[in-house]
Amino acid sequence: MNGRRLTFAVGDIHGCLDELETLLSAIESAAPEGRVIFLGDLVDRGPESRGVVERIMAGPTKAGWQWLTLKGNHEDMLLSARKGLAEMSSWLMNGGGETLESYGGAIPLSHLVWMAELPSILVDPYRIFVHAGVDDSIPLEEQGDDILLWMRTDPNYSGHYWGKHVCHGHTPSRVNPRTVGNRTNVDSGAVFGGVLSCAVFDDDVAGGPINFLIAGGHR
Repeated sequence: MNGRRLTFAVGDIHGCLDELETLLSAIESAAPEGRVIFLGDLVDRGPESRGVVERIMAGPTKAGWQWLTLKGNHEDMLLSARKGLAEMSSWLMNGGGETLESYGGAIPLSHLVWMAELPSILVDPYRIFVHAGVDDSIPLEEQGDDILLWMRTDPNYSGHYWGKHVCHGHTPSRVNPRTVGNRTNVDSGAVFGGVLSCAVFDDDVAGGPINFLIAGGHR
């Protein structure tokens, strides 16, 4: 892969710190430099949400790497619960309890501010990176977090997506990472006994992934 400008899009981590560290090592072994995009859902359900957030907030340890993080629906739920905009019990039942435990019961303000400022979508010349997906029946600029963080896409659906390739997570399956036409899902259910995966894209070439990397689980 050397000589190419690459982007590595990482699926839902959900507090799986060991798998994240293994995948980051694989990414750094695959190229001397590049861009890593975390597609959201860093927290909840798994045992080490705090460790995952701290690792990603700290950023890359090697020169030549850029990390970008998108907001997932679980960050959205956490923030809403902490602000009182949603039922705290709903977040706790959806993995928030494990997150609070990893933080010893109190999430630092700096972490809350960091999560609140995460963007919900990243669009480049050839691709759309987003947590849950996009609705190609309405203009991209009109889509809010109710779509970008929460929508479910039929596993076999591929739209035109304004001539771009969509890469997302959110909907876990053991068959992922999987590309269907113009759409790639990299939520491989790491916290459910699957793997943590990422899709590898050539930044200078349109289309789907040129490779996948995985960490953890059994394939």
